Amino acid sequence: MGFQDFLGSTQTVTHLRESIGAERFPHSLILAGPRGAGKYTLALMLARAFNCLESAESDGLPDFCGVCSNCTRIGDAANLEERVAEAVEAREGLRETDKKETRILIQTHPDVLIVPPDPPQLLIKLGQVRQVIHVAFYRPPVECARTFTIFTSSAFMKEAANSLLKVLEEPPEHTSLILLTENPQELLPTIRSRAVTYRLGALPPDELENLLAVRRPELKPTDRALAARLAEGAVGRALTIDLAVYLASRQDALILLRTALRDPDYSQLFHATESYRAGADGQEKTLNLLRALGSLIEDLLLVLAGAPHLVRNVDMTAELARLAEGLTVDWIDGAARAMVQVESGMRRNLLRSLSLDAMAVGMERVATRP
Repeated sequence: MGFQDFLGSTQTVTHLRESIGAERFPHSLILAGPRGAGKYTLALMLARAFNCLESAESDGLPDFCGVCSNCTRIGDAANLEERVAEAVEAREGLRETDKKETRILIQTHPDVLIVPPDPPQLLIKLGQVRQVIHVAFYRPPVECARTFTIFTSSAFMKEAANSLLKVLEEPPEHTSLILLTENPQELLPTIRSRAVTYRLGALPPDELENLLAVRRPELKPTDRALAARLAEGAVGRALTIDLAVYLASRQDALILLRTALRDPDYSQLFHATESYRAGADGQEKTLNLLRALGSLIEDLLLVLAGAPHLVRNVDMTAELARLAEGLTVDWIDGAARAMVQVESGMRRNLLRSLSLDAMAVGMERVATRP
């Protein structure tokens, strides 16, 4: 077990390992790449490589053994969703007054702190950053050579982002902060200017298909092709994508698009959107719908641009061609903005079913505008 298990972005991984070996590992760094590219996995690997008790090496560069106490306890945080669910459940068991003051933090090793977006708003909040500041300045490493703090998202509340600057401007010698993001532009310019940015690249679809043939042999060739395209070059997403969930979300997304671009069937629209309710399950379902809708809209843009061979939904190229008839780039832009508004409304706890209905009708008006 070691860095040889990390697929893709070889040059980036090598540079980071070299910085550990040269004792020039940055105090603040940004790992940027698409969802599922392995940012969180790589961040944990770096924390283990820096603090491996066996001082493991491979190819002449620092590595980690995966079996010492530091490696195993840091690795216990690998299943982030499970760890977050445990933390949320523990918070729900607190008294109401304590619950309001408690923020979600993951810590399977005393010197590695993981900061996920705090539910239900799914934002990094001020209380979480205050804990990071306390750890950085007042809690030196207990069992490691260096403490690590990993922010798993770039969705910061404004006050939290501003407070983080205190650590970035005067970082203690014994700590490193790793910020994970799909889009570095979501971070404040003052944060980006104080951190070194490393990007994780994408693997070609044919390489992902070959990988899926080995790792997920139960998938049919057509499903492998679809999964490889939908993964957008991200190994983790390709290996874990649930095609049944995606196809169900895409079916509802198609209803929204057909309502906007063809003769609208509002009864079908309302029947599809009424199941998008409040709560964590409803939030996840809505996010899946928006992702599926986003992939379809991007594919429509590729069809308009004369590049249908690049579409991700390769199993419905004919349907995409029909939907793209008469569309303009302005409509694509308006539809993308409408999706952003729905996602923003989710953070304000707006009624999801109504927001989706309004988005479909709004896109219809854009589509029919002379």
